[in-house]
Amino acid sequence: MSVKPVIELTADGSHTLFVPELGEHYHSINGAIQESIHVFINSGLKCCTKDIVQIFEIGFGTGLNAFLTLLNANNCGKKILYTTVEAYPLPDSLIQELNYSQNHSKADQDLYHKLHTVDWGREVEITENFTLTKIKDDFTHFDFSQIKHNVDIVYFDAFAPDKQSDMWTQQIFNQLYDVTNYQGVLVTYCAKGMVRRMMQQAGYTTERLPGPPGKREMLRATKGI
Repeated sequence: MSVKPVIELTADGSHTLFVPELGEHYHSINGAIQESIHVFINSGLKCCTKDIVQIFEIGFGTGLNAFLTLLNANNCGKKILYTTVEAYPLPDSLIQELNYSQNHSKADQDLYHKLHTVDWGREVEITENFTLTKIKDDFTHFDFSQIKHNVDIVYFDAFAPDKQSDMWTQQIFNQLYDVTNYQGVLVTYCAKGMVRRMMQQAGYTTERLPGPPGKREMLRATKGI
């Protein structure tokens, strides 16, 4: 992206980024934090009963999903092994302006910024409960052999299909299905019928769930039920 994203305030008081080139936001204008908690934490992470959870995220972006997952892991005692793919890392100057951690302790604020400052392409222990591997790559050409272990949860947080259609293809969902563990889930804010059908064609069992504020539905896909 050649144009710097613009910070905007959402309905719950948290920031999102607007990308002029795509005419798209990183998170919902109806509440960025609310959306992330609803879609990825409550509908994804909290549905996994394992003590050690492998998470694969498409679209690291602002690091909001990773930050909320880290906080949840620290609170519940789960150990999270978190792998994320991002083609366009945000500049540190922009990260410093985002307000996701401002109502948290200084220690948690430091953890949020650490998520962004650790090296790419290396497994890093952020806390004893959260290990992060950031991969700088174009997901449309991603080599899935870079994932060391099959995953329990996929956070599919790419830009919308009408903005970035090459991120929502049958081949990609087939590949994700192959690296998903039995009874693992894929969660996304998107509820489009064509996306649901691609998930089903890949082998997932899909369900429409109530969406976050401002959105009627979202999708959760499960392997092996």
